[in-house]
Amino acid sequence: MEFEGRTVLITGAAGNLGRAVGGAFGALGANLVLVDRRREDLDVHGSAGPRCLLAAADLLSLGEVQAAVDSALGRFGRVDVLCNIAGGFRMGEPVHECPDETFDFLFNINAKSLLHSVRAVVPQMISNGGGKVVNIGAFGAQKGAAYMGAYSASKSAVIRLTEAMAAELRDKGINVNCVLPTIIDTPENRSAMPDADPARWVSTHDLAQVIVFLASDGARALHGASLPVTGLSG
Repeated sequence: MEFEGRTVLITGAAGNLGRAVGGAFGALGANLVLVDRRREDLDVHGSAGPRCLLAAADLLSLGEVQAAVDSALGRFGRVDVLCNIAGGFRMGEPVHECPDETFDFLFNINAKSLLHSVRAVVPQMISNGGGKVVNIGAFGAQKGAAYMGAYSASKSAVIRLTEAMAAELRDKGINVNCVLPTIIDTPENRSAMPDADPARWVSTHDLAQVIVFLASDGARALHGASLPVTGLSG
């Protein structure tokens, strides 16, 4: 899997998974467009350089997302891969007690952020004859679960949007797929669940490798797949 000369745009790039995905693509020679809400948070990737553009954008503002994409096009000429890594999680209330604030937060960060990214990126993919879009769903979004209704619904929306986009864009040379991870091994999850066994979780490195595969030529026959990523065996 080589990405020399290809440009990869990653939202949520300052987070744990975003850092892993950026590192994986960078190691394979890709040009990187790393997007997060605050520019200073992107310093976790080091300084920008000839193959790396650090771009601050609020993903809930289509204008800011478009400005970041325009900067990427000005630097690299095209965006070949879009990885929608940005997302969030909340749980706790039954559906009938779920406040608007929780519902809106989850649908904004998990679904609307994706919509804004694809609105800004996909038209130039169509003009350039192809591309790859990789979204982040959730293994738990395949069915509803108690006290996770809003989260499950928002991530289920990601799956349905992935399937719809795949059907719409496959004849334009664009592959759209998503991954469905179980619990991701992050410092925040370890702190929140100190009695759990993180060895059974999904490492950011392993999940990044799956995302890189979906963005590669090896996945050119995959359209609308929702790929479970559930950690190591044994």
